[in-house]
Amino acid sequence: MARMMPPAIVILGAGALDTARRIQTLYADSQVHALQGRVEADVAYAELSPHLRDLYARGTPIVALCAAGIVIRCVAPLLSNKGAEPPVLAVAEDGSAVVPLLGGLAGVNVMAREIAAALAIPPAITTSGELRFGTCVLNPPDGYALADIGQGKRFVSDLLAGESTRVEGDAPWLDDAQLPRSPSARLAIRITPRAWNGRDDELVIHPRSVVAAVTPEAVASTPAQANTAATSTADKDAAAEIAARVRSSLEAHGLASLSLAALLGSSEHMAEPALAEAAALLNVPLRFTDCDAAIDESPASLLRAALRIPYETLHDDHVQGVALALSPLAVDPGTIGRARGRLTVIGLGPGSAELMVPAARKALDQATDILGYETYVKMAGPLRAGQRVHGTDNREEMQRARHAFELASAGRSVVMVSSGDPGVFAMAAAVLEALDASEDSAWAAVELSIVPGVSAAMATAAQAGAPLGHDFCMLSLSDNLKPWSIIEKRLRHAAQADLVMAFYNPISRARPWQLDKALDIVREYRAAHTQVVLGRDIGRPAATLRTVTLGELRSADVDMRTMLIVGSSTTRRFTRGAQWVYTPRWYE
Repeated sequence: MARMMPPAIVILGAGALDTARRIQTLYADSQVHALQGRVEADVAYAELSPHLRDLYARGTPIVALCAAGIVIRCVAPLLSNKGAEPPVLAVAEDGSAVVPLLGGLAGVNVMAREIAAALAIPPAITTSGELRFGTCVLNPPDGYALADIGQGKRFVSDLLAGESTRVEGDAPWLDDAQLPRSPSARLAIRITPRAWNGRDDELVIHPRSVVAAVTPEAVASTPAQANTAATSTADKDAAAEIAARVRSSLEAHGLASLSLAALLGSSEHMAEPALAEAAALLNVPLRFTDCDAAIDESPASLLRAALRIPYETLHDDHVQGVALALSPLAVDPGTIGRARGRLTVIGLGPGSAELMVPAARKALDQATDILGYETYVKMAGPLRAGQRVHGTDNREEMQRARHAFELASAGRSVVMVSSGDPGVFAMAAAVLEALDASEDSAWAAVELSIVPGVSAAMATAAQAGAPLGHDFCMLSLSDNLKPWSIIEKRLRHAAQADLVMAFYNPISRARPWQLDKALDIVREYRAAHTQVVLGRDIGRPAATLRTVTLGELRSADVDMRTMLIVGSSTTRRFTRGAQWVYTPRWYE
């Protein structure tokens, strides 16, 4: 069984919370998901069906404390590939029943037994092989892979029909299984890295015991394509060549591709896109090690530098730039060299979980370290118990950015948290500024990505209608990082151009007079009846929304948590059931 993600324990009401918390103690970093407004838990969701489908689509194990039929109907539209489905279980709210529904090849019955034992009840397992043998031989543990699921099903069918088997190779997880064994059995369960030869009397399980090291001889050198949404064609071609050479080397030595545990490269090539793409093609982790290229940067030297376990080095004169290390046991990729560090800059949106983009939530879930202004880090929660949180004061942007690169360059997966959109008066620019000023090659090798968020201006505009429906600009009235004279100049130009203006950082205790000064400038160019939208804490529980005219607006109506949108000469307000504000897409 592959290493399982922490499950999502999903409840509908308060009556299931006690049982959910008991189940939660079984799985480190698991969280209880509760229907918003009914009960407080770790994660709130708005609707059950889309939430379960989202979890299922992301491969998250699901423990749903509700009727099995509800769960089945929710995820039914996504059912297609039995080999790729995550574990899905239904558990009675009072803990009186545990029913594994999906994910037989992903360990659902193992989970069912664990949960049932904790609740002191028998699990409702219906899988024939599990009931007869006490284990699923088609679901090997982490570090092992089944050679062929089709052959595996036929093999188990033969066992259920009365055949016996023998076990060849290291398979300690089968020691306690109630398999019908015989040393002279026709059938055999073979644990081997060697490729399956297609015999129908064998169930072949491959230990992931091979590490493939590659050097520039196997890498078609291509420059890193910074900030591209997709891998370039040249990188994909180079990656395909690397993967082909690794597979060719495995085949030359009679090894199964499923026996590959990791792809290993030199730290000097950490930012090489082709290596990451090749690892993805081979479906293995990518690891790196330091190697003195001036002395020897051969594949064998990479293996010597990275591996601390007994292994046999396998070379193939026909495959340049690749060497294989074959270990007698399965290899944990986490013990090989180090991973490429990752730094993801995300925006939380305006504060509501529903307005956070899924990519930001995914980055938070996968992070080892989370940095940001303490208030924003708290908004990002709930977080897993094992994650490191580095909260700082809101005025320490550059120190925070440098700290993020230090953590990521050590191989950690780091998330930098901003509110709204990280690229709008937020941390994305600070992170890039820190990288631009650095000459540290380790920082340059970090996998940097920026995930957009819903900005305060966009969230406020959506609540009001469409005041940003035509040309607009965003201006910060804070003079902490730019002179007030520049702010005045930009205000005057924007007002003259008849742009809708969204004001960030409009006022604070340290800047009590500047908003009035800014409004005086705007009033030189805009009529008193110009529509103004005031959105305070939009996306948060205490949100308020008001629309006034420019003539009515007073600085006392605004604080630091207010988004101020000043309309253009064409911005309109009307009431049809509710009050709406919009700026037409045309000019008269």
